[in-house]
Amino acid sequence: MGQVPLTPGLLSGKLSEEDQASVDRYRRILNRAVETAIITLDEKGIVTGWSDGATSLLGWTEQEMLGESLGRIFPEEAGGADAFLAEIAEASVKGTAGAEGWRMRKDGQRIWAIGETSVLYEGDPSAGFVKILRDRTERRQVELALVEQTRALELLNQAGAALAREGDLDKLVQTVTDVGVALSGAEFGAFFYNVVNQEGQSYMLYTLSGVPREAFSKFPMPRNTAVFAPTFLGQGIVRSEDITLDPRYGQNAPHEGMPEGHLPVRSYLAVPVVSRSGEVLGGLFFGHSKPGVFTAGSERNLAGLAGEAAVAIDNVRLMEAMQREVEERRRAETALRDLNSHLEEQVRLRTEELIQHADALRQAQKVEALGQLTGGIAHDFNNILQVIVGSMEVLTRTLPEHLVVQRRATSAAVLAAKRAAASTQRLLAFARRQPLDPKPVDINEMVLRTSELLKQSLGETIETCIVLSEDVWTVEADPNELQSALVNLAVNARDAMPGGGKLTVETANTWLDDAYAARHAEITAGEYAQICMTDSGTGMDAQTLARAFEPFFTTKPVDKGTGLGLSQVYGFVKQSRGHVKIYSELGVGTTVKIYLPRHHEKEPLGEMQERRAPAPASGESILLVEDDPDVRAYAAGVLRELGYRVVEAVDGPSAVERLKNDRVDLVFTDVVLPGGMTGADIVAYAQQRWPSVKALFTTGYARNAIVHNGRLDKGVQLISKPFSFDDLAAKLREVLELERR
Repeated sequence: MGQVPLTPGLLSGKLSEEDQASVDRYRRILNRAVETAIITLDEKGIVTGWSDGATSLLGWTEQEMLGESLGRIFPEEAGGADAFLAEIAEASVKGTAGAEGWRMRKDGQRIWAIGETSVLYEGDPSAGFVKILRDRTERRQVELALVEQTRALELLNQAGAALAREGDLDKLVQTVTDVGVALSGAEFGAFFYNVVNQEGQSYMLYTLSGVPREAFSKFPMPRNTAVFAPTFLGQGIVRSEDITLDPRYGQNAPHEGMPEGHLPVRSYLAVPVVSRSGEVLGGLFFGHSKPGVFTAGSERNLAGLAGEAAVAIDNVRLMEAMQREVEERRRAETALRDLNSHLEEQVRLRTEELIQHADALRQAQKVEALGQLTGGIAHDFNNILQVIVGSMEVLTRTLPEHLVVQRRATSAAVLAAKRAAASTQRLLAFARRQPLDPKPVDINEMVLRTSELLKQSLGETIETCIVLSEDVWTVEADPNELQSALVNLAVNARDAMPGGGKLTVETANTWLDDAYAARHAEITAGEYAQICMTDSGTGMDAQTLARAFEPFFTTKPVDKGTGLGLSQVYGFVKQSRGHVKIYSELGVGTTVKIYLPRHHEKEPLGEMQERRAPAPASGESILLVEDDPDVRAYAAGVLRELGYRVVEAVDGPSAVERLKNDRVDLVFTDVVLPGGMTGADIVAYAQQRWPSVKALFTTGYARNAIVHNGRLDKGVQLISKPFSFDDLAAKLREVLELERR
């Protein structure tokens, strides 16, 4: 009969009886091959014949496939219909073509098929093609399983070798996480250390693989929830086809599952990492956005990996502990050798340190003794000076203009008394008994103001250079006394440059460290603002430099200096909790550095107190409390001359009696009084009766009543003896008008 193709015409029955019988015989033969798909195609790849084996293998019936392209069985990842047409084209040229690969069934499942496409009649592609397919899915799955198993073994072997070599814990755990992602097919993996916070709810993210760290950094660490607890407690492996369907999932507030923006997780696999001692070191966690990714094989592989990781982490920890112990022993041995080799030097240095501390202690004791001596005489001496100054001022104001000699004599007496008072104040400053009124001070502004003040007094032969650093820290100091200290230093510098020279004033921020503080008594390490004054004068030798701060010590000729200028600077700086240091060399010059501690509190900056013209009294009453009759008489006369009504008292008890009968606007009292009450006690009593009563204290020397640690109590107003008529008038108006400004 010859060759009869399986064409649509033949299948439709338009054949002779002999041809139809031949076709039926061929079909029965082909359909007996039920495990093989035999398909005939026209030259364009359209199905013209479909065996029962094709239906069994691919699921479609002959009626469903006749007239359809066979390209539908090629999946998209294998090239789809284009791959099929390429196979037809190759068969047209070569006579046969084919390959093995995944093919689609009607039900959506895939099979691994091997087959070929051949022309029906050799050399005549227009006659059509025959396609033969055989199912090799089981064999392929075995092959893939073997490949996967081989790959897993290779990864585990490589990981084991890498972990055995790795001594860096960070790199070790990262290697474990990377290998875990490769073994399981996860989209990402992480290792969390089993570090718990005080609430027992937090674990530390240590490594991440598959995604950038930013993907997790914005979320809180996992908590001790039903999903995570089995891993962190070491209870076993958790593997879920779809964690969102797990009854343990989504049971914890506030997110009831993964927080918004978290990577999608459906497939979930978590493996605890447990040390030899049974301690749960942490957990390996893997996720995938698709369900059903992780298998029993994934679980076995990761269990083995977790075991290797635990051993490696234990080994690294032991090695680190051993290295720490060895290093500690090495440091101890080195320290012992150094101690032995430098013991003599250390003994010498320690001896020098003890000598320095002893010298500092003796100096402090000397200053304390001088302070006690000065304080003992200051009160009486200043009372005497007060009477002298007051009496001379009265004479000056009352003497007729034509008595020129007498007026000149009284003026000279007043100047001498004021010089004596200044010397007493300088002694008090050196002994750190001077009552200070500290305020926040801008160092740069203070230096600029003082430099303007010094321009005329320094003379034209001295060049002044001001170098101010930016953002110099604020300090807390008495602004008037700080300016006085700078003036004293500038005057000393001027006297050291009789032929002229250069005076440089600099400011800066600095840090005095513990080592510097250990070498200098009464210094606390910390932040300081520095004022540095350098002259190009004659300088000092070592012997002179050692005594520079001693009171009454001077190298100047007689009548050219009292020797109290540097003493006053020293006492003021020390009383302000600062430090002062002199550097000098003969023929080169002298540098004096003042260090004042940085002030952090935000307060209004202190300003220099300027003399205001005394205003006339407005009928106010003043209680005057003074035990010295001469001082009391002078002060009462001044107050009455100023227009105030005066109530006098000699001590605390008598002042209380006066206050029971007289209401006053201000209490003007000495600080130190006989009778068991201080001036502060009298003011407190008065303000209990009349809260609006003002207070002005006066003293020649006050240690503890209104001055503590060398500083006036906050809000206290003080005028030191001896005071002048104008000083008292201005101060009284200032105090009385405090609340009116």
